[in-house]
Amino acid sequence: MLQASTQLGTTGLSVPYLPDPPVGGAATDGRASDASASASRWKDLGAGLCVAGLLLPEAVAYAGLARLPVVHALTAMMVGLAIYAAFGGSRFAVVAPTSSTATLSAAAVLSLSGTAAAVDPTAYAQALLALVLLAGGLLMLLAIARQGQLSAFVARPVLRGFAFALAITIVIKQLPDALGFALPPGAGSDPLHVLMFAVSLAQAWHMPSMAVAVVAAGSVAALKRWPKVPASMVVIVLAIVAAQLLDLKSLGVEEVGSVQRPAFRLGLPELPFKEWLRIGELAFGLVVLVFAESWGSMRSLALAHGDALDANRELLVLGGCNVLAALLQGMPVGAGFSASSANAAAGATSRWAGAVALVVIALALAVALPALHLLPRPVLAVAVISALWHALNPRPLLVLWRIKRDRTLVAGAVLAVLAFGVLDGMLIAIALSVLDAMRRFSQPVMHELGELGATRNFVVLDAHQGASAIPGLLILRPEEPLFFASAERVAADVMVRTRSRDDLHTVILSLEESSDLDSTALECLIELDQRLLAAGKSLVLTRVKDPVRELLGRCHPEGLGAADRWFWSVADAVQAQAKSAER
Repeated sequence: MLQASTQLGTTGLSVPYLPDPPVGGAATDGRASDASASASRWKDLGAGLCVAGLLLPEAVAYAGLARLPVVHALTAMMVGLAIYAAFGGSRFAVVAPTSSTATLSAAAVLSLSGTAAAVDPTAYAQALLALVLLAGGLLMLLAIARQGQLSAFVARPVLRGFAFALAITIVIKQLPDALGFALPPGAGSDPLHVLMFAVSLAQAWHMPSMAVAVVAAGSVAALKRWPKVPASMVVIVLAIVAAQLLDLKSLGVEEVGSVQRPAFRLGLPELPFKEWLRIGELAFGLVVLVFAESWGSMRSLALAHGDALDANRELLVLGGCNVLAALLQGMPVGAGFSASSANAAAGATSRWAGAVALVVIALALAVALPALHLLPRPVLAVAVISALWHALNPRPLLVLWRIKRDRTLVAGAVLAVLAFGVLDGMLIAIALSVLDAMRRFSQPVMHELGELGATRNFVVLDAHQGASAIPGLLILRPEEPLFFASAERVAADVMVRTRSRDDLHTVILSLEESSDLDSTALECLIELDQRLLAAGKSLVLTRVKDPVRELLGRCHPEGLGAADRWFWSVADAVQAQAKSAER
C-alpha cells in the first residue's frame, strides 16, 4: 500500500506522496483516477462517522460548560459543520463548540455584574448569544481588513499555558458531577474552592455516582486502544441503556434531563443597548481565543500534510460560522484541536468528512434525541475529562522549561488562569504576549562588528576570534528594528560607545533589521547625526532598505539623505571611509 506522505528530512513536515503514473494510456489513467476518488470518498465517510461520534458527546458536555441548554450546542455544531464544509480552506478542521470558547464565553457573561444576565437564565442566554454575534462580526471585519496575521501576537507558549490551566480548571469543575455531590451555597465556583471542598468533605461523595464514573472512565480508557472507535460516544450509548435497565435514577444518580431538538429559529439577541456596549468590550477576548486556537489547529495539521492555508479566509469563515450560529441561537464555535486531529487521524481527505459528520449527527438527533435525557451526569463528566485529557499533558510546557525559553510566559499564563479565572486569565495571557514583544523590541541588543581576517565579511567582534576593529571606525548593528520604543535607546548607546574611542572619526550604523522607519526613529537618527557632528564625528548608514532611503532623501536631503551617507554593505562603507581618509 502506498504511503500517504513522505517526510522531508527531520523537519517533521510532509508533502503528498505522488506515485508514478500507471502504464496503459488514458483508459488506465481514468480507472486509476476513479479508484482513487472512490477510496477518498470511503475515507471521508469513515472519518465523518468517527467525528460525529466525538462531537455529539462533546456538544452535550460543552453546553454544560457554557451554562446553556444542550440545544444551543447542537445548533452551533450543525451550523459550524455546514458553513465550514461549504467555505472553509482546511480539509481537516472541524468547526464546532470547544471547551475553551464555552468556558470563556460563560465567564465573560457572568462578569456582567449588575445586569439580569448574572441571575436570570433567559437573560444570560441572550447575553451570551450577543457575545457570540459580536465576536463573529469582529472576526469578519478583521478578515476584510486583511489582519489574519494578528494571531501571531499571541505567543504559542502563552496559548499552551492557557490551554493547560483551562483544562485543569474544567476538570476540577467536573468533580461535583463525577463524585455526585453538590456545592453548598457560598462555597465558591473557582477551581481552588471546588477542589478544597471535594477533598475536605469526602463524606459528601455519592457512591453510586462514583461507581458509574469509574466504570465509564475504565471503558473509555479501554476503547482508546482503537483510535478510530468513538470511545466517548460508545460509552454514552451504553450508559443510556444501563440507566434505563438498571434504573440508576432511583439510586440517586442524576441525569442530564430533557434535550430539545434544534429549531434553527433566526433572530437577534434581545438586550438593552447599554448591555450591548459592555458585551462588545468583552468580545475581544473571545475573538482572540477563537482565532488563535482555531488557526493553531488548522496550521499544525496543514504543515504536517503539506497543505497551504490563507489566514484571512479562515478568519472570515470562522466569523461567519459564529455570526450565523448566534443568529440561530447557538453558542460559539471554533476549530478545536481534539476534533480536528481526530478527523485527520481517521483518514479524512477533504471537507466532505465534515459534511458526512453533519448528516450522521442530523440522523442521530432525529432518531435518538429523546433517549439522551437518560444520560447519567457522571458519565458526561467523564466525557468532558476524556476530551480534555490531551491538554493535561505537561510535556509541551516541560520542553520549554528544559530549553530555558519563555518560562515566564508559560508560568504567567498558567497562574493567571488559575488565580484570576478564565476571562481575566485570558486577557492577562494576551497582555503577557504583547508586553514580551514590546520588551524585546524596546531593549535592542547592539553589536559591534569587526573585519574577519582579509575578507569583506564583518561579524560580531566579541564572538569571533579572528575579527578585528577598524582603526578610527565604530561599526554598530542593532539587532532589532528601529521604531518609537527602541530608537532613543539605540541613539543613546551609540553616543556612550563613541566616548570610549579617542581615535574615532566615523560611526557606521547598520540598519539591516529596519525595513522602514516611523517618525520617532527618523527624528532620533537625525538628532544622532547632529550630536555626532557637534562632537567632530560623522555618521554613515549601511544595509539601508529602499523605503528608508526614500524617506531620508525626502526628509533630510542635505544630511543623512545624501547619497554618500549610506551604502549597500558594511564593506562598501568601510572602503569609502578608507578612500576619504587617503584624500
